[in-house]
Amino acid sequence: MKCFLLLALGIFVLASCDKKEQTMQIDWPELTPPTAFKKEHFRTIHGDTVSDPYYWMYDYFGKGPDSQNVVDYLNAENQYLKAMMAPTDSLQASLFEEMKGRIKEKDESVPYLDNGYYYYTRTEDGQEYYKLCRKKGGLDAAEEVILDVDEMAKGKPYFDISDFAVSPDNKMVAFGADEVSRRQYTLYVKNLETGELLQDKIENTEGDPVWANDNRTLFYTAKNPVTLLSEKIYAHKLGNAAQKDKLVYEEADKSNYIGVYRSKNGQWILIHSQATLSSEVRILDANQPDKAFKVFEPRMKETIYSVTPLDDRFLILTNEGDAENFKVMECPLDATGKDNWNTYIPHSKDVLIEGLEEFADFVVVQQRRKGLTEIEVRNLKNGENHSISFDEPTYDASVTQNKEYKTDGLRFRYTSLITPSSIYDYDLGTKDRKLMKQQEVLGGYDPSQYESERLYATARDGVEVPISIVYKKGFRKNGKSPVLEYAYGSYGYSMDASFSSARLSLLDRGFAYAIAHIRGGQELGRKWYLDGKLMKKENTFYDFIDCGKYLIEKGYTSAEHLYANGGSAGGLLMGAVANMAPEQYNGIIADVPFVDVVNTMLDEDIPLTTNEYDEWGNPNEKEAYFYMKSYSPYENVEAKAYPNILVTTGLHDSQVQYFEPAKWVAKLREMKTDNKLLLLKTNMDFGHGGASGRFDYLHDVALRWAFFCALEGIQN
Repeated sequence: MKCFLLLALGIFVLASCDKKEQTMQIDWPELTPPTAFKKEHFRTIHGDTVSDPYYWMYDYFGKGPDSQNVVDYLNAENQYLKAMMAPTDSLQASLFEEMKGRIKEKDESVPYLDNGYYYYTRTEDGQEYYKLCRKKGGLDAAEEVILDVDEMAKGKPYFDISDFAVSPDNKMVAFGADEVSRRQYTLYVKNLETGELLQDKIENTEGDPVWANDNRTLFYTAKNPVTLLSEKIYAHKLGNAAQKDKLVYEEADKSNYIGVYRSKNGQWILIHSQATLSSEVRILDANQPDKAFKVFEPRMKETIYSVTPLDDRFLILTNEGDAENFKVMECPLDATGKDNWNTYIPHSKDVLIEGLEEFADFVVVQQRRKGLTEIEVRNLKNGENHSISFDEPTYDASVTQNKEYKTDGLRFRYTSLITPSSIYDYDLGTKDRKLMKQQEVLGGYDPSQYESERLYATARDGVEVPISIVYKKGFRKNGKSPVLEYAYGSYGYSMDASFSSARLSLLDRGFAYAIAHIRGGQELGRKWYLDGKLMKKENTFYDFIDCGKYLIEKGYTSAEHLYANGGSAGGLLMGAVANMAPEQYNGIIADVPFVDVVNTMLDEDIPLTTNEYDEWGNPNEKEAYFYMKSYSPYENVEAKAYPNILVTTGLHDSQVQYFEPAKWVAKLREMKTDNKLLLLKTNMDFGHGGASGRFDYLHDVALRWAFFCALEGIQN
């Protein structure tokens, strides 16, 4: 017998609602939410048996007997969300137009020089995408449109172009296109002299084409079509069918990500394979693409390294030995083994080295001290070094678009919670700095009307956790003002304080926005990351909760006006916080949340699972299983009151499959004892990153902001 949803699509039944519990000023519709049916399923491992009656939601991509039921359920939830949020339709429309109105529609990026051409993108009025252009020799030369993405995306719900690569002779461009939003790119090659696409077409790649110096050989990374793991590197000869491509590397360890890239000086092709705790690099002379790649240094246990080629040596960024925050070594071009490594930049317990940018006469080091990014310049000729300084209490700075090797010019980006994204050109020799362009915010944005602070909350184990916060002047710290607390806290990914013009719509309505720099990120060094992963993952959740407590104790807000948001692994954080401290937050938005941790990590057919063992643990191991079960949001839903919750997902999400948030919402509906909002928004056309157009995504932002504003009684 076919199972049906307990709610017929599009039909909602009036239900009683406890008005005492509905503290919001808005008049929410009194509607019965969708109820997913239950189907018996049990998971047994390590002597532990768990009932999972919503396991059937995995069925969509399996095309099994419940696949239509999945679609019906997601559509029912979408209709319920639309009906419940109807009182905010006007606010959402206003927010969308307001945020769109700050974006300069006809705009142009700052051109950068690469192999004799200046490259840039430009956008036009009313267009969702852009045109990739170049000019030969100088900015006064005639424009050549390399890729008209506006035209290429026409009629497609989703369209994304990966990194493009122009051949060394400047005659061809290779690029990847994704029309499904599962990060499975099809590679194409365009003849820039004739404007025609070649017949070469390579499907299911990472979208990372790399040219050899013969202008005919392309290296690329192929993906497993089921797990989406990057497993193989191929060499493609122009004019050949993809089936004839030569396999040059295959990764045997399913916990590793792999990729291929070209050195800035054009002399080397490099393959990089890395898991969380170990890595390995292979190198090949770019002038000899038919030769075999050579192992730079065999992978070492709990040792990560990456390679930066210079003309006379290799630089190696590594945590080898006791260099927890990484050090930089150097070795000759013809002797790459570890026995030949010598120290170039020693390890520091106070400074995390994050990356290197190489030039013929300089090396630029991107590093992090006390949670803030630094850019240090090292002169290869005279050995002198200096740092580029920044003045705001919290900010983000990073090198960007430095394609030329033989130049004294560095380009970097600077931004803060108050300062729009700014592109600077910096003379590495004279130290002169020139602002090339600052993001233009239409509508009269005045940064002097906003304030930012760097705060430090003490976590329950005594560790100080930084908080970056911004608000409009006049924000009152009387415990009655709304604050949105945001964090990520995984993979060592640091969430720096950057500008968002869309965020102004929230600040202008009285909100403060706080970024909690919790463990699991890498803001305060490698140890900050290691203390928020595997068997220490709960530190991530406790840090976030304790940052919220600090904001309440210091009068920035109260539990009635504190909100939380996070996405993907940050969505796991939201699910854990909802279970662990539901009374502390009035509302939570969990975007594409990784909330069914145990089941996902047990299923090696789910995309990317095996790559994640070093981050979360392998539940096939008993200790890891019971630890992740102790915090996995789906496993720990209880019969109790929860905050107002909005959950978002995408049907084609390749990072966190749609069924995780769908199952979580279904279980919350079954278990929770309150009458607060619980809404699920599934984008049926997109994946993990949402809409691909530069304006389309603002509809989702408007929904999020309207959700928070409505809970505060803000209706315009």
